[in-house]
Amino acid sequence: MTAGAAPGPPALRARHPDAPLAAQWLAGLATQRRLSAATLRNYARACELLFAAAGDARLDALDGAAVRGALAGLHARGLAPRTLALVLSAWRGFYRWLARHRGFGADPTAGVRAPKAPRALPKALSVEQAQRLLDAPQPASRWFVRDRAMFELFYSSGLRLAELVSLDADPGSLDLAAGEVTVTGKGRKTRTVPVGAKARAALAAWLAERARVAVPGERALFVGARGRRISARTVQLRLAAWARGSGVDAAVHPHVLRHSFATHLLQSSQDLRAVQELLGHASISTTQVYTHLDHQALAKVYDAAHPRARRK
Repeated sequence: MTAGAAPGPPALRARHPDAPLAAQWLAGLATQRRLSAATLRNYARACELLFAAAGDARLDALDGAAVRGALAGLHARGLAPRTLALVLSAWRGFYRWLARHRGFGADPTAGVRAPKAPRALPKALSVEQAQRLLDAPQPASRWFVRDRAMFELFYSSGLRLAELVSLDADPGSLDLAAGEVTVTGKGRKTRTVPVGAKARAALAAWLAERARVAVPGERALFVGARGRRISARTVQLRLAAWARGSGVDAAVHPHVLRHSFATHLLQSSQDLRAVQELLGHASISTTQVYTHLDHQALAKVYDAAHPRARRK
């Protein structure tokens, strides 16, 4: 596949009479909406589950009871509530397409709800674990210089993995003099967040090494052995290896560092709105869950901020 090319739709294994309709829907998602290959595979799997549940019935003959029964059957097979929600979302999208392009009438997915999934919270490192991880001595290698810069930046600025990988080595992305990094997050929203002193020092050391290994014209801030932009998977593997070498007794991946950044900052500042802005969350409720802020901490924020709550 050439760079920037949309992935092709995955092949359907179903032998249902309406399978060609699903293939057309998936092809449209691939070419028009340019969904990722992983998303297309998930949608194709959802279609196969729908056809298996339908049996000999055509899709336009299914009703809400049939869809609920299909979800109940999948739940009984052990599919997690979050997976069922994704499957139902794909079914809804498919039926909307069928109504718009193939004249289908009533939508059997309307009003159907998937089982509610509990929101799993990623575990944050303790402050001591974070210090041990980032201060761990490493071999004198340019790649460990790069890794230290990446991991310090994760923890310093709360970046997502995709945001870090997409950073460029230019002032529009990284401004060491100002101590800021500008990233484009979910929803194509751009935000600028501060970079701490430790991370700035690590980045300055990496920039000196990067100049020796990046291929001419490469814009990426973080590059691999071939001088091209580093992959997300490489970052994950390097962090896991770094954590093992540092003796941190915890599963460490990029999201853990982002979560640790938010948790430690919130514990120190009690400023939920500021943490929301730094994380790039559209809703403060997302930040509240993400940082497992308890009722007592919320009460402290309320008592300190609300003009009618403060004691005279």
